[in-house]
This record gives sequence, C-alpha cells and structure tokens, in this order.
Amino acid sequence: MKILHTSDWHLGRSLYGRKRYEEFAAFLDWLVGIIEDEGIDVLLVAGDVFDSSTPGNRAQELYYRFLCRVANSCCRHVVVIAGNHDSPSFLNAPKELLRALNVHVIGAVTENPEDEVLVIDDSGFENADSAEESRQMDIFESKIKNQKSSIICAVPYLRDRDVRTVEPGETIDDKNRKLVEGIKEHYARVVEIAEQKRDELLKRQAVRTQKSAIKNQPSAIPIIAMGHLFTAGGRTVEGDGVRELYVGSLAHVGKEIFPSSIDYLALGHLHVHQAVGGAEHIRYSGSPIPMGYGEANQQKSVVIADFGCEKSNSHSKIINQKSKITLLPIPCFQPLERIVGSLEDIQARLEELKRAESRAWLEIEYTGREVIGNLRDLLDESLAGTAMEVRRIRNRRLMERVMSTIGEDEALDDLDAQEVFTRCLDAFDVPQEEREELKGTYDEVVRDLLEEDRDAE
Repeated sequence: MKILHTSDWHLGRSLYGRKRYEEFAAFLDWLVGIIEDEGIDVLLVAGDVFDSSTPGNRAQELYYRFLCRVANSCCRHVVVIAGNHDSPSFLNAPKELLRALNVHVIGAVTENPEDEVLVIDDSGFENADSAEESRQMDIFESKIKNQKSSIICAVPYLRDRDVRTVEPGETIDDKNRKLVEGIKEHYARVVEIAEQKRDELLKRQAVRTQKSAIKNQPSAIPIIAMGHLFTAGGRTVEGDGVRELYVGSLAHVGKEIFPSSIDYLALGHLHVHQAVGGAEHIRYSGSPIPMGYGEANQQKSVVIADFGCEKSNSHSKIINQKSKITLLPIPCFQPLERIVGSLEDIQARLEELKRAESRAWLEIEYTGREVIGNLRDLLDESLAGTAMEVRRIRNRRLMERVMSTIGEDEALDDLDAQEVFTRCLDAFDVPQEEREELKGTYDEVVRDLLEEDRDAE
C-alpha cells in the first residue's frame, strides 16, 4: 500500500490581488504525473482544499477535473477531509457522486464516529457459493501476494462545538484543557473503531488464506489517520496565512494525544513540511506552493508512505527507512522574491534578476533613510520590458512620516481582529480588571463567525 499525503492547496487564493490559477493548475498536473510515476494507491488530502468557504468557479473546476483524472489513474482511492478554510457542507454536497469515483469526502463530524473510518480492502474475495467462490478465490490468490489493505481514520477539522461543551464560569485554561481533551477523546473513539475493523479484516483474510493454496499469513494492515489541527511546537512563517484554529486559545495538541496504534498520521493546517515532536510517522506535508513571501525560499514537498511495497522510483528521497516515509520535492511553478534595502540595494538586485531573465513576483520593502515619494514609478521604470511583476511595495520611511503625523491613517490590513478590539478597549478606557472577561466573550464571537458554515441550510 503506497499512499501520497498532501494538504493545504488553498485553491482560489490570490497574492495581493494576483490570481494564481496557473500555479494551481501546474501543481495538479504535476501531481497526477507523480501518482502515475510512483504507482500511488491512495491519495490523502488533509484539508484546506479551497482558500474560501465559497470558492469561485475556476477553483472548483480545477478540483473536480483533478479528481476525474486521478479516478482514471492507477490510484484506487482518494480521501479528502475538510480544513478550517473549507465549507463542510460545500465539500460534502457531491460526496455520493464522488464515491462512484472512489473519492471519499469527510466534511464534518457526524453523530456516528464510524463514518470517519474507511476500510480499503482490494484483496477481491467475497462470501460466495460454488463457481462464483471458485472464481473469486482465483482472484484472491493472484492478489494476496501483493495485498493492499488499510484502515483510514479520516478525521476532519474539529470545530470547537464538535469537541467541547460550553459551561458558565469557565476560565481560559478550562477551555483550553477541554479542547485538547475533546480532540484526544475523538481520536481515541475513531481509532478504536479502526482497530476493531482491522482485526475483523485480518480474520477474514486468514480464512481466505486457509481456503486458498497460499500458505503465507496475511500481512499487517496499517491504520492511517488524518487530521487538520495545530500541534504544539509546530513551525509557521510570516505571511503564510495560517491562523489560530481556536481564536484566543493556546490549545495546541501534543503528539501524545494520538493513539499509539496509528501507523501514519497525515496532518494539514501548517504550511511548512515537518514531523511532529520528532515522530517521523506524524507529519505535515505543508502547502504545495508558497502562500506568501515568508515561504518563498522553502522547498515544498508531498509525502509518500510506503507500506509493504518494495518498489520506489528515484524521484524520492527516503527520510525514514524503517517506516519507508519519503519526501518528494515539488517544482517551483512561480518564483517569489522579497527584496529589502535601500534604493541602491533594490535596484542592484533587480538588475541581477533581469540578467537572469527572472519572471518572479516581487515584494519590495524600502528601508533607506531618504523619503522617496515616487518609489513605484522608479521601480516600474526599472522593470519595463521584463516578465517580473511588483505585487507589493512597502515604503517604510514614507509610512513612518505619515504615521507620525496622522496616526488614524494606519492600515487596517496591518492589524488582526485581536489588535482592533484591544484598540477599542483602549479608546474607551476600559479598566484592566474588566478586560479579561470582555476579551473572552469577544473571542467566542469571532470563533463562531469563522466557523459558521455559510453553505449550510
């Protein structure tokens, strides 16, 4: 069983107003090729398929076209879970139709945790009689030598309301503790069901083996879990768009909350590929393209976990021989370049990029001493006739002069929701002893707004 783990596509995302559909299309084309080249059996998409709960037509077209292409490839199953950016009901709407393509979509938790447990068993033998049994036994004997079975715990993004009951008089610490406990209990329930299904499947396979001419014992069946959450110690970078899942909360979960029977845990939400707490089998794949200039120099990747297959193409670099986990680097489809410095430094770097015939999208921050009011005109003149684009200019000196004279002109984009609320408290001289309760209430209002599924009835 060979799985490919990816996440955080954020289809439809723009960069300072510049649409990025060509990048997304190039990545998905590349991914289809890798699935064929590597002989991938199962594709896991660990949340944040779209950047918005109401994705545009082009983003949807990219998604559905990709799923159709994968359905016609060697990949036999695709499992998609919702992230915090996704609308659960939007993802779930076509799930019955997609199931015909062996695309399994889990948009939200249900009352029955068994709905999140998928049994993948392609050994081919069903209980049948006489001639039909004989025919299926022949199929089984041909497949059991390279048996490909697994149990997948497809746990979507767990919203606050999914894992925690609100009680009056709770402190922030109480909320954080209950959030972590709720996530832990949910994974425990789902994985317990997976263990039961694995044991049942092993028993059935043992019976099949005894009936067949093959004397080998059934191979181990891996339990593969998915999730979209923020783990303790997880690395982020400036401008990556990763937001706190639980507003005003420090509820980052540790690797110890996950059951030890999980053979591989495919996580989404953080855009930097990384292992969790040194455990190589608990991993974030990271986003496939840089979501901001803080990620511009990262080598993006997808993760391949190989359970029992001996073949491996030279594309991959093995990072954990015991568990056969590999990182596969993703090509850069659109270069991003951040230039910081004086006007001379900026122009010198632009000349280097022009000689290299770069097509980068640029973020430029001027930090020189002089105030330059026509910085944009100077940069446009320098870039005339090139394929480069300036996506953002930060003129620090001009900004400092303006801010020193007219404080109210501060850009709202430079503040987050918490900072705006704090400014309001300051403006109305709210006493410190009253602020904690007000902030807690405000946090819950913001959280409810962020988690509202606008596509639900």
